[in-house]
Amino acid sequence: MPKLKTHSGAKKRFKLSKNGKVIRGHANTSHLLNGHGKTPKSKRAMRGTTVTDKTNVAAIKRMLPYK
Repeated sequence: MPKLKTHSGAKKRFKLSKNGKVIRGHANTSHLLNGHGKTPKSKRAMRGTTVTDKTNVAAIKRMLPYK
């Protein structure tokens, strides 16, 4: 059976934890962080990473076959 290719967009955006959970960053953090509609509370919340919702986990793991 041939090797599977890793999805290059997924490998830049997701990683797997030791327990197999899919870790992702928060959205809407690329620009407009200086008082243009984002509150300090929302900017603090977007700082770290979070676990991906269970409805998307199977598709993401299919895109990352060797992780």
